[in-house]
Amino acid sequence: MKNQLKNPKTLLLLLLTALMFVTPLFTDSRSVLMLFAQIYLFAIFALSYDLLMGYTGIISFGHAMFFGIGAYSAGILLRIGDGAWTHFLLAIVVALLLSMVVSFIVGLISLRLSHTFYAMITLAFAELFFILAEKWRSLTKGTDGFTFPVPSFFHDRLNFYYTCLILLIFIFLVLSRFVNSPVGRILQAIRENEQRTESLGYKVIHYKVLATVYGGMIASVAGILYAISLRFVNTAVFGVDKTLDALLMTIIGGTGTLYGAVLGSFVIEFAHKWLSELADVHWIFERWMILFGLVYILIVLFFPKGILGAFRRRKHS
Repeated sequence: MKNQLKNPKTLLLLLLTALMFVTPLFTDSRSVLMLFAQIYLFAIFALSYDLLMGYTGIISFGHAMFFGIGAYSAGILLRIGDGAWTHFLLAIVVALLLSMVVSFIVGLISLRLSHTFYAMITLAFAELFFILAEKWRSLTKGTDGFTFPVPSFFHDRLNFYYTCLILLIFIFLVLSRFVNSPVGRILQAIRENEQRTESLGYKVIHYKVLATVYGGMIASVAGILYAISLRFVNTAVFGVDKTLDALLMTIIGGTGTLYGAVLGSFVIEFAHKWLSELADVHWIFERWMILFGLVYILIVLFFPKGILGAFRRRKHS
């Protein structure tokens, strides 16, 4: 334990964690606290994606379906229960179970074949959920969406801020332990050379399905927090852009690091806010998505392994 505390990376992580906990002491701005809460919940979403792409080598184009499952589970049940805690807890259970079942079925169907096939199947399932949410208007109100009440605990922005932060830290620590466990090492072996791992006697399909189930369940938690933050949900939660956000956060921060997913969420969310606010300065920033695309291209060109990957390469050179 003492040796870990002497590790510069551990000390830096503890310092950053402490800073995140004391951030509300330096500002009472609702917009700033909500921005940080959004960063934390999208970091959870990116962590779920990093488990798939960074540690198992599985690329998903429809990861947003699990995000949407969490958001709609929270929205529908809290609307029915008028924001009661019992319905909120039920929403968590429903979201986790539903995402677990869907990820298990999708993984079992597609992961026996190539990863490309899995990517396309997840995209098809995400589109299926999108269409279901769009057409089942009696339950989802279609593309218009609906508002819903939340437990009074979340009316206080500080409570929501710390809920997102604590969940991020908890999920990060659980995943860190998981990826460094024997099962996590097997997942990394599958990423590096699936055929060799299978030749050693491991049931590769079992481990890949396990990774997709864990990733799907964690993504649904992020979806629940996202819906709570807006107190509104519509079909946009199943959009491809949500999956692309998770993909960009993971790649920009650095795949297969966990830290990279958190760093990437900070970069992406701050870039969204900063570039969109510059629209008041000059008309060209009204097309901030184009500028953001250019920023992404530059990062990929100069940091092909992500920001943390570049630091690792420099450290070992």
